[in-house]
Amino acid sequence: MENRNVLIAIVLSSLVLIFWATFFQPPPVERKVDEQKITQNQETGSPSVDENQESIANEITRDEIISSTKRIKLENQNIKGSISLTGAVIDDVTFKNYNENVNGEEKIVFLNPKNSPKEYFIETGWAVGGDEKVKLPLVSTIWKTVGNNVLTPNNPVTLEWNNGEGLIFTKKIELDDKFLFKITQEIKNNSNKAFQFYPYAQINRKGKPEGREIYILHLGFLGVFDDELIEESVDDIAEEKFTINSSTGWLGITDKYWLTALVPEKNSEFKAEFVANNEKYRANYIIKNSKILNPGSSINNEIKTFVGAKEISVIDNYAERFDIKKFDLTINFGWFYFIVKPLFFVTHYFFELTGNFGLAIIMLTACARIILFPLANYSFRSMAKMKVLQPEIERIKSLNKSDKVKLQQETMALFKKERVNPLSGCLVILPSIPLFFSIYKMLYISIEMRHQPFYGWISDLSERDPTSLFNLFGLIPWDPPTFLMIGGLPILFGISMHFQTLLNPSVSDPVQRKLFQLMPIFLTVILAGFPSGLCLYWCANNCLSMIQQWFIMKRTTVKTV
Repeated sequence: MENRNVLIAIVLSSLVLIFWATFFQPPPVERKVDEQKITQNQETGSPSVDENQESIANEITRDEIISSTKRIKLENQNIKGSISLTGAVIDDVTFKNYNENVNGEEKIVFLNPKNSPKEYFIETGWAVGGDEKVKLPLVSTIWKTVGNNVLTPNNPVTLEWNNGEGLIFTKKIELDDKFLFKITQEIKNNSNKAFQFYPYAQINRKGKPEGREIYILHLGFLGVFDDELIEESVDDIAEEKFTINSSTGWLGITDKYWLTALVPEKNSEFKAEFVANNEKYRANYIIKNSKILNPGSSINNEIKTFVGAKEISVIDNYAERFDIKKFDLTINFGWFYFIVKPLFFVTHYFFELTGNFGLAIIMLTACARIILFPLANYSFRSMAKMKVLQPEIERIKSLNKSDKVKLQQETMALFKKERVNPLSGCLVILPSIPLFFSIYKMLYISIEMRHQPFYGWISDLSERDPTSLFNLFGLIPWDPPTFLMIGGLPILFGISMHFQTLLNPSVSDPVQRKLFQLMPIFLTVILAGFPSGLCLYWCANNCLSMIQQWFIMKRTTVKTV
């Protein structure tokens, strides 16, 4: 009984610590800086909410806007869409390899034109410094193409606009084979006057990121500024705008699986902002050091823009290839980064071997059991001895009911004689808690797990079991409420846990015994709302533990009884 009480105390304490760490950890330190005074012409395309968030009275459908504006097509093996010549904005991107639903064929439509119901677009341009009056391109400016008019990985496009006052603006847009745009914007000065310009870029979005933000998943604004990760929810930014100066980094807006990000030109100090206004959200930066444009000369600026799925291998490749500091943190690995990310690579390796992520999870579970084998072996041996010693312990208790000190002494003497550690049951549980949490996080945040089937009725390992006991797993034509969605895989988990508890030492106290009997039912209900992949992992873990525990118990004997 003492063993069980200590075990329960340790497990509950560990869960409390994890709960506190995830729900009540201090928020990131927000570094407030003095804004550099840069006077911006309000008639320019400078990064301003009033200027760039203007909208027409009535929204127009996405298809109507796309069909009514001049565009250049873009396409590679992962995305397709177009760039609007009105404003030279990237506002039409569809993911070719990702569907909206498991069984559907409709592709994910990501970026949408301005004034559409779900507008989401990327804009780049120049702001003018001082009190100068310069005619700059606006979001309503019509650009023209120079040469190629289809954007592919092997064919960049060039856009041009002449302000009629001696300044020629160009944008060279390149697209790789994944999700990265490189925009090189240039100004040529054919006038006899010098100018001062500040390049900028911004992401404009209407509507909150899709999905539910929970303690293991961040949705909304994020960025790395001088090697510090900043994550801000859209609700927090709606209350107060976020502003920061930085010499290195990137910024963007993230959904659960999708991301838009801006990477400023290297060796350029910039001011970044996160702004929310009437359900419209903006992440932008402006280079703080001006570029002087003398007569007869030109200036340019390079911007990298990520528009795509948060595939770990792709993100890591960009981070390494372009030296984008901590770009992999766009995927919310959290505090257990050092566990979650290696777990993903191991799981993905098994997936490549088997072709099924469910089998990969089972193989991962087997590897975890092998790694924990020394601890499990010691723990199960002690638990087996505890079970064999149970009659002897009860005899000692009956003989020393009135003498607690002697009872404790004889019990400890028995444990010492048989080399039994009453705390040994915790040795496997404690390292299993962060492992369990890490697998849960990996399954929940990794897009590679999205829409991955197992066998039978499990069509998506990243979502909960779609079946329910209360409609006899689909035999009854009734959709139970969410809290009654207890599928087949969670039930299999409960059954495996029940049989596993039978192998543990019995508890003499009837109340405690009843609680342990009800624990599989309780955890079945709790686990029913978790991803199917997590249920699969726990079922496999229980089965492997039972095999190991049964084998050890068969070989365990003591001299006392």
